[in-house]
Amino acid sequence: MSAPRQGFRLFSLWLALILTVLCVTPVLSSLSAPIVTDPQTGLAIDGFDPVAYFTAEGPAQGKPNLEYQLAGVIWRFRNEGNRAAFIDHPEVYAPQFGGYDPVAIARGVPVPGHPLIWIMSDARLYFFYDNKARAEFIESPPSAIIGARQRWPQVSRTLP
Repeated sequence: MSAPRQGFRLFSLWLALILTVLCVTPVLSSLSAPIVTDPQTGLAIDGFDPVAYFTAEGPAQGKPNLEYQLAGVIWRFRNEGNRAAFIDHPEVYAPQFGGYDPVAIARGVPVPGHPLIWIMSDARLYFFYDNKARAEFIESPPSAIIGARQRWPQVSRTLP
């Protein structure tokens, strides 16, 4: 193998490693950080089933008899299968940044997202405060995500 090709291969491996760390670290830490919760009920994401966003169903309210407690909040689900999927892989199904709007987070402000204003990007769920923030995110998801990831550690420390 030629030196330039070997150098390119090494660079590609390092780039893949860096991207993996950038993609996985915020997801894992999002469950240990604050999660948007209804203060009266203690329900995460207003009782919407987080797994339903990943299926053809889209946003759907969970049922009171299908709950699971994780990260100090109660999550609700439409069916046993969704509940089991979440229990097995909460890092996949939980909304990014605990359900806070990533556009606002990138600006340094913790604004709760709304479960009916959402988008899937790279198989991850994001909530937004309003349609304007959602549209801004859609213009450049990678930029919005990078900005939010940079600010999230600082912003999340300001939340209760």
